[in-house]
Amino acid sequence: MDLARSVAAEVGRPEWVGEHRTPQVEDTRLVTHYFTCLDPAYPGWNYAVTVVRASRAKTVTVNEVVLLPGDGALVAPEWVPWKERLRPGDLGVGDLLPTDEDDERLVPGFAQVPEGELDEEGADRQMLWEMGLGRRQVLSETGREQAAERWYNGEGGPHSPIATAAPARCATCGFLTPLAGELRQMFGVCTNEFAPDDGKVVSLDHGCGAHSEVRHPAERGEKVAPVVDEVGYDHITFEDTAELELVSADS
Repeated sequence: MDLARSVAAEVGRPEWVGEHRTPQVEDTRLVTHYFTCLDPAYPGWNYAVTVVRASRAKTVTVNEVVLLPGDGALVAPEWVPWKERLRPGDLGVGDLLPTDEDDERLVPGFAQVPEGELDEEGADRQMLWEMGLGRRQVLSETGREQAAERWYNGEGGPHSPIATAAPARCATCGFLTPLAGELRQMFGVCTNEFAPDDGKVVSLDHGCGAHSEVRHPAERGEKVAPVVDEVGYDHITFEDTAELELVSADS
C-alpha cells in the first residue's frame, strides 16, 4: 500500500492522494489499490495503482497507474457515432453527407421481382425501376414508410394547429399537386404562394385558411329599423320656447 501511495503521489501531487479505499485482488499476486483523488478538477475520481509480484520474486513492482471515475464523478457522455448525432437542419452549404451502400431506405433502381413471378423464359414480368430517370438507386418500401410517418406527424400533417382550425382539407383544394408513386395516396405539394405550406409536402387531410374554396362572406342587405328614444329628453329654456312660437306664427 505504501508503494502504491508513493506512485500515485508521483503521478499527481502528494496533497491530491486521499484516503486508502478497499483494494481489489485481480489475480494471484496482483492487487489494485484505490486512493481518493483530492484534485479539485477531478471530484469523485480515484487513483488506481496496480502492483504485482512475480513468481518467486521478493520485490513488488508497479504494473499500472490510472485515474478511474467513482460515484458522482464527472465523466464525458457516451460516444455516439456522427451518423446518429446528425439531426435535420445540420447539413449546411458545402457540407457532404455520404450515403451508406447498405442504407435500408434505398434499393437498386432496377430490382428483380421475387422468385415465382417470372415467365417461362425466366424474364421478369414486371421491372421494378423508374424509366427515364437513370437513377442507380430509388426509394425502398422502408424509406417510403419512414418518410410518410415523419411527414404525417409533422407540421404538414393533420394534427398541426393550423390544420385543426382549417375550414377544409387539402384533398379538396385546387392548389394541391399530388406526389408521384405510392406517396400520392397520402401526400401532395402545396402550390399556393399565400399559404404557409407553399412548396412543402402536406398530407391530404391537412388544411389551412388559404383553401381554394374559401369565399368572402355574403353581404347582407337587411334594412335597419329606426330606434326611437322614448326615455331621453331635451332641455328647452323659456327663450327657446318663444323663438319656436315665433317661427310657428310666421309659418
